[in-house]
Amino acid sequence: MINHSLFTILFVLAAAVFCFLAWRRLSLISLGKAEERCDNIPQRLWEMVLFAFGQKKVLARPFGINHFVIFWSFIILLIANGDFLVNGLFPAISLRLLPAAVHGPLLFLFDIVSLLALIAVLIATGRRLLFKLDTQYVKRRSLEGFLILTFIALLMVAYFGLHGAEIALGREPLAGWMPVSTLAAGLFGCGGGCAGCGVLCYLGFFWWLHAAVLFAFMIFLPISKHMHILTAIPNCFFASLEKPNTQPREEFAIGNSYGVATVTDFTWKDLLDSFSCTECGRCQEACPANATHKPLNPRQVIHTLKTNLIANAAALKAGTEPPLPLIGAEGEGTNTREAIWGCTTCGACIEACPVLIEQMPKIIKMRRYLVEMQSDFPEELLNLFENMEQRSNPWGIAPTERTKWHSTMEVKNFVAGETEYLFYIGCAGTFDSRQKHVTVALATILDTAGVSWGILGKEEKCCGDSARRLGNEYLFDRMAKENVDLFTSRKVTKVITQCPHCFSTLKNDYRQYGLELEVIHHAELLDRLIREGRIKPNRRVTELGKVLYHDSCYLGRHNDMYEEPRSVITAVTGETPVEAPRNRENAFCCGAGGGRMWMEEHEGERINQVRVSEAVEALQAAPAAASTICVACPYCMTMFEDGLKDTGSADVRVKDVAEIVAEGLRPV
Repeated sequence: MINHSLFTILFVLAAAVFCFLAWRRLSLISLGKAEERCDNIPQRLWEMVLFAFGQKKVLARPFGINHFVIFWSFIILLIANGDFLVNGLFPAISLRLLPAAVHGPLLFLFDIVSLLALIAVLIATGRRLLFKLDTQYVKRRSLEGFLILTFIALLMVAYFGLHGAEIALGREPLAGWMPVSTLAAGLFGCGGGCAGCGVLCYLGFFWWLHAAVLFAFMIFLPISKHMHILTAIPNCFFASLEKPNTQPREEFAIGNSYGVATVTDFTWKDLLDSFSCTECGRCQEACPANATHKPLNPRQVIHTLKTNLIANAAALKAGTEPPLPLIGAEGEGTNTREAIWGCTTCGACIEACPVLIEQMPKIIKMRRYLVEMQSDFPEELLNLFENMEQRSNPWGIAPTERTKWHSTMEVKNFVAGETEYLFYIGCAGTFDSRQKHVTVALATILDTAGVSWGILGKEEKCCGDSARRLGNEYLFDRMAKENVDLFTSRKVTKVITQCPHCFSTLKNDYRQYGLELEVIHHAELLDRLIREGRIKPNRRVTELGKVLYHDSCYLGRHNDMYEEPRSVITAVTGETPVEAPRNRENAFCCGAGGGRMWMEEHEGERINQVRVSEAVEALQAAPAAASTICVACPYCMTMFEDGLKDTGSADVRVKDVAEIVAEGLRPV
């Protein structure tokens, strides 16, 4: 019944097909541009252990436990399946050669793990068939998904059938270590040593079933989405060790091309990302654009990259024009312009991805191509780019207006050696009528605390955040160089900001230009001043009612600042702030990041209205005479105030964290 010669022939054929198909796919990764991802090996190994083997992000959701069981069953049963293959090729070699004290516990482990894997597969199948899934737009009921689950289930059934038959025939001296297989042996209806019955046929059947499924799985794996089994672990190793708070710098020279026009303009790591996607749908569930029915779907962006790469493989290797465009009309393997411009750069997709795929930076690279090479961008951005280029602010207001916010205050200019901190007001804090109140509140607090600070006044320029995130790297490069020269000439080393976008740009992006600054966001500074006793609220601020804090994407996900603003609110109001259902690293974007502050939403729901409704519902669940949404970002301030008006929730106020502190400092 067991023909080892036939097994060897089939194995060689299956292995050859597997290697050919895997190489044909994985070799395409080498078509990407070079990128350094082999630095800091110890940290990379730890990230791989934590996220690939520890399944940290998978376990962030309850059903992740089921995937964890399947994953580790696969890892552990590699030993058992390896033993099966080796024994099929060389009958005299198997784990049976190990001492019983070692082999017995291994058999027990394989038996229990196989049972857990079978249960996990049945649960996964039932979930797909019987329950309405949150990730409704992922094809959970696809034939491929059921085929993979069937393969796993058949492997487990074959394992128990094979070992059960051996136990029934009395061929397994360590049967006492195999409780599940022993139960399976009872199903054959005969005792040990019954060589003349049909158990031998069952033994042969399950042996060949095990072999056939293994060979089929080997052949199918490289051409399916489950190729991530091969790529996800190395993808976690090569993942970015930094937060997604900056973008690679471009070098401008005649003849250079910028951004990504074809799939091979991406780096090899970008291409590896495309083969590592598990299509779990977590990124698209977290994406504010997708959640509000915009054309952007971060999962689809990664899938499109892979599809485009495979479809254009022959042309790319031959050096000819690829037939399928990366950016163009709607279709398989092509990203639409509407999808590319829908991103708010909030980083929620990256935060959610279990295998550390970097979706958002790829979108920025495609924006760069559209802006810098094609001059193809939404018409509403034309005024923005002109205003930033000509007057160094998004509104196009004259630089002479930058000092009007402090017309009723005495404010000093920054002087190196005399002033400790530069208060970088930012464009919103300078020109936006609502945010000016925050600027005045923060300036008053700094004076009360005795902080030594000054401003640049008319010399202050926009940091360029929106230009960079919108793909206008040329404009950002010019603005960054001007600011670096200004800061260097004025000997600025410490900076206070009230805008997370200014904060992140000065702190992270400007390092690429050799400028190392100590940048502190005002929420962090306020927390420090309260802890040090340099500012002491004169009273508990109770008139604001229940206070809900909204996490800014650029303060939270991009720079890990979650607790400081909450600590400030608690210190001033005496109560812990109310939390939105999605908060901290899982917070839902206000919709203004990535330059979307300056663009209209033409499709689906408005992101800010969805977030406002979510916040209002959370406040209503904690009833009080009054309710307040607290922010620490001028963009969030604008989006929330507009959203409250649009949704008819005018009874809820929006306050910046600095305004709440200023309320507490007023005389009783």
